[in-house]
Amino acid sequence: MKHRLFLFDLDDTLLDFKASERLSFRRTLHALGVAALPAGLFERYQAINLALWRDFEAGTVAKDFLKVERFRRTFDAAGLDLDPRRASELYLEGLAESVVLVDGARELCAALAAIGEVGVISNGIEQIQQRRIASAGLRERLSFVATSEACGHAKPDVRFFQHTVGMARAFRPAETVIVGDRLDADILGANRFGIDSVWFNPDGAVNGGAARPTWEVARLRDVVPALGSVPRGTDPGVRQRRGGAYKLGGQCPRRRTPKKMPGKPGISRYEQRRFTSQYHAAAAASDPSAAPLRASGPS
Repeated sequence: MKHRLFLFDLDDTLLDFKASERLSFRRTLHALGVAALPAGLFERYQAINLALWRDFEAGTVAKDFLKVERFRRTFDAAGLDLDPRRASELYLEGLAESVVLVDGARELCAALAAIGEVGVISNGIEQIQQRRIASAGLRERLSFVATSEACGHAKPDVRFFQHTVGMARAFRPAETVIVGDRLDADILGANRFGIDSVWFNPDGAVNGGAARPTWEVARLRDVVPALGSVPRGTDPGVRQRRGGAYKLGGQCPRRRTPKKMPGKPGISRYEQRRFTSQYHAAAAASDPSAAPLRASGPS
């Protein structure tokens, strides 16, 4: 594996933000005296929140405005006489405590931290993201956390990534990769900055936009074999299909680990086995009770 700097999106890549969001929203409304959520209220909030985050990433609204405005619009649309500012405070407090890890996140960070540097890149709120990372037990595996709030610019703005790599111990474009779930922020940002990317796509969404990931995986456990076993060339990238790593736009390769060929990048089978052993060892060190993760195959 050539990569030594691994940049991870946080929400819905390492942490299951959707699960945390729903739980925190329910607790917030309950604290404000709403015992049972009106039908469709949470989904309405999600749509309003998403639209405001898109505006923030486009630079048309401020984050402090967003934090309160999403609740004001939600309550107004539902005819609820509730304080949006108090709702924002309760929600953010609950969000920091309602942490759900994506399957394999802790093991993956431990494995990659053993061979390089791992950082988090987030458009989220600095204080909340730091607390969520600590609650998830990921802090000791990370070298740094870069947020748009601290930077002043949000993904996919190139200035955000310039700020990010300035926090790393060392930065070489060819040895840097971003792993994230959002095409319009993580992958497009990687494209603009000229570095590799892994699109984490557990739902099998279709890429209909301009962003072009180098690789695509459906599970975090497939990131390591994707980065380590597929040669870079005119047809880079892998698609996760039933646990296998496939080239984007090409036929399923007969070998998951290519032999080294003169003039072509890749790693030998020995190197693949060695790295997989390191991966499992790091995972065990992160969680001694956990069974070793398989590099590929259906779960």
